[in-house]
Amino acid sequence: MAFSRSTVLIPSTVLVCSLVGGILGPGVTGVSAAGSEDEVQQSVKTFAKVYALVEENFADKVTSDKAIYKGAIGGMLRTLDPHSSFFDPKDFQSLREDQRGHYYGVGMTVSERNRRTVVIAPFPGSPAYKAGIRPGDTILEVNDKRTDNLTTTEVADILKGPRGTQVQVKVTREGVDQPIVFNIIRDEIPRKSVQDAFFVKPGILYIDIESFNENTSREVEENFRRVGEQNVKGLILDLRENPGGLLNEGVSVAGRFLAPGQTVVSHRGRAFAERPYVARNGSTKRDYPIVVLVNRYSASAAEIVAGALQDHDRGWILGDNTFGKGLVQTVYPMGDNTGLALTTQKYYTPSNRLIQRDYQHTSFLDYYYRKDTATANMNDVKMTDSGRTVYGGGGIKPDEPFTPAKYNKFQTELLRKFVFFSYTAKYFGSREAKLPQGWTPDSTVMSEFRQFVTKAGASFTDTEWTENLEWTKQSLQRELYLTAFGAEEARKLAVETDPMVLKGVESLPKAKSLLENAKKLIVQRTAPQE
Repeated sequence: MAFSRSTVLIPSTVLVCSLVGGILGPGVTGVSAAGSEDEVQQSVKTFAKVYALVEENFADKVTSDKAIYKGAIGGMLRTLDPHSSFFDPKDFQSLREDQRGHYYGVGMTVSERNRRTVVIAPFPGSPAYKAGIRPGDTILEVNDKRTDNLTTTEVADILKGPRGTQVQVKVTREGVDQPIVFNIIRDEIPRKSVQDAFFVKPGILYIDIESFNENTSREVEENFRRVGEQNVKGLILDLRENPGGLLNEGVSVAGRFLAPGQTVVSHRGRAFAERPYVARNGSTKRDYPIVVLVNRYSASAAEIVAGALQDHDRGWILGDNTFGKGLVQTVYPMGDNTGLALTTQKYYTPSNRLIQRDYQHTSFLDYYYRKDTATANMNDVKMTDSGRTVYGGGGIKPDEPFTPAKYNKFQTELLRKFVFFSYTAKYFGSREAKLPQGWTPDSTVMSEFRQFVTKAGASFTDTEWTENLEWTKQSLQRELYLTAFGAEEARKLAVETDPMVLKGVESLPKAKSLLENAKKLIVQRTAPQE
């Protein structure tokens, strides 16, 4: 998993938005009513009477936003499907920020550590970065407001504000006796959906798409221009943990790797005719092999991309079954800066298989947190362009399964105690935040770190330390790089040592063979018969 996905961004992503991928909006208002007008009016009157009684007689004061937005409307939508959602003004603003790909604030990643808000990393070039905030700094106050009892989301709300305005942040830092005060001028913070692409091996490009917002396809094109697409001999396209986003951006990204006119996805619903989306920016000249990395958290627009490349035999899919979110939400802006994301249609891949996993015969809790990802509708059997069998009804099944190794007892203990993070804050507490290029932890550092881990209360044997020494070195190196070189260099180091990325590089010949075989079969199939 790419480094940046293990942290919590400011502002924190609203949970209800986490799988509202592939959305359409704004919606039209001409959706047919479910029942007669008289029945609807009678139901509304009954609700009004119940609410009036609750508001007047309930033991505690009733908050209308909570009772109506979260309660009545939320309860109604939960009877429909897992993805229809109502956004109150705060959630709707967060949704739009996610879609636009930017917000105004200071630009840093934070998390909760022992009930304190701790800086994980400032974004490169952000106001927080320029001011000198470091990973490991503990935020005490924002504009003289104590953060002791605030969540990271609440801290994020205070840090956000109009561009050009000042926010004062008071932090404590390991090795520094007195709190440090930063006066930071807020600015536009770009929320990149595509991390900077780089070559993990000569000619092998790695691109990580974290979501699909309004800038995703442009960011993909900019990355190819920057590295020079003519230099690409193979592509690792990372869609792990990608919850989806805007449909048209997913279509555009998938379409650039297909032939012009090939179908990317289609959708249809009760009140909507079927609509296919085709590759408009495709090119047959981009014939390098592609390996697509997916896992159980790859959803919606990410599944559209993976499904299109798989159905057209354009990409080799590596990983776990994807989430299986193939419901289209149309966003209807409502009054008072609220919005309704209503499921109106379903997605189908180019071979016409349904992406959506069954949710009608299970609880929503099991639907979101299922243990078994290998689900498929055996009655929804389709073929790829070259005749390979694929199934619908369970997300996108990979061409090659890959399950990352689980953390062992020793590794879990160290991660649970945040010792890499804490040691790094101590290491740089009274030092300049710099390291030589190519630095790796030597025996002196590892000995010091072992003593630190022991003092932190971690229990392990000499054998466990020795068996996990390489993993420990890499983990410590990544954490120290985060402070010394910034998030981008730490991310590169994490990617270059990621077992699934390395497996993806190893699987590129399979992607190449798949592509070449598909071309031959298609030529044979379309050749005139004598």
